[in-house]
Amino acid sequence: MLPFFRYINLYKNKIQKRKNIFFTTIALPFRFVFLTLQKKNKTPMPKFINPFSDWGFKKIFGQEINKDLLINFLNDLLEGERHIADLTFKDKEQLPELKSMRGIIYDIYCTTDNGEHFIVEMQNRYQPYFTDRSIFYTSRNIVNQGVKGMQEIEGGKRESWNYMLAPVYTICLLNYDIDVFTPTKFRTDVALMDMQDNKVFSDRIRLIYLMLPLFDKNSEEECETDFERWIYILKNMNTFERMPFAARNAVFKKLSQIADIAALSEEDREKYDESMKVLLDYYATMEGAKIIGKREGKEQGIKEGRAEGRAEGRAEGRAEGRAEGRAEGRAEGRAEGRAEGKAEGKAEGKAEGKAEVAKNLLSMGLSVDDIAKATGLNAEEIKSLH
Repeated sequence: MLPFFRYINLYKNKIQKRKNIFFTTIALPFRFVFLTLQKKNKTPMPKFINPFSDWGFKKIFGQEINKDLLINFLNDLLEGERHIADLTFKDKEQLPELKSMRGIIYDIYCTTDNGEHFIVEMQNRYQPYFTDRSIFYTSRNIVNQGVKGMQEIEGGKRESWNYMLAPVYTICLLNYDIDVFTPTKFRTDVALMDMQDNKVFSDRIRLIYLMLPLFDKNSEEECETDFERWIYILKNMNTFERMPFAARNAVFKKLSQIADIAALSEEDREKYDESMKVLLDYYATMEGAKIIGKREGKEQGIKEGRAEGRAEGRAEGRAEGRAEGRAEGRAEGRAEGRAEGKAEGKAEGKAEGKAEVAKNLLSMGLSVDDIAKATGLNAEEIKSLH
């Protein structure tokens, strides 16, 4: 039987082997590819983590030790409206009421010292119905407050629940191109409003959408408020060699320390590399989908163009044929008319000439038979000339 410490050593070796396998099969190849691309593009390695990666976003805003960053961000977002002194992170996984229903996992979920509920979502990947999803998340939180109230009644913690709700704020940072299902300006604030006087009817539901690609401040000098500085940093952080505004605001100085890739532990670096691998795989997949979509669209366009061209060609051919037919018909008609007119005119002229000759012969006293022989007219035609 092996001594206890031998079991411990074997277990440690097993864990280390797993780490080595991960590091050699995932982390190192990913870093190699990343370094190769950096060298090829002649751009320096990023100094700060990418906040659009799932791990990076939660590293900045989702940890208890760094919650002052989230508090500052939310206060700057809601400046002049609400002030948060403290917050408490809650379980991000919201289980359904029934097994047949769907559960929810928030990116960040917390409550403030004033009792407000905050859901913070970073949506880095396109979803056609993300606004519906955000409304669903918010509504589920509202419903859960009622469920909790009823459970507390059943558990004897309260006598009744009178439907009083805590405000729910859902903050959505969207990092993709806009489409027909997403807001068309950088910041869109949604609340329950009276449609006639445009006043807030209830402050219990609030949704704020931040479309990062539409943020138009492109330099430090253009940013006038701390909220604009936050967005400028988040949008460009993985391109900075130094953290902007760190000298003027302690929160940005702390952000520079937390987000410094060189300061990450080996375990955190592995998690970050894996998160970046997922993000880059997504970008690569989307780029491939765009290429395939463009190719399929081109092929479909060619097919449709051919069909439309044939239809237009037939229509134009029929129109041109009718026009040419009418023109040719008129020309042929005029020619035939002239020919027939000439023929009829000649015939009529001959008939009139014979009649005139017959009249003259009658006046000279010739007989009808002699006149008929001379002009070719019959006796009736000659007699009608008297």
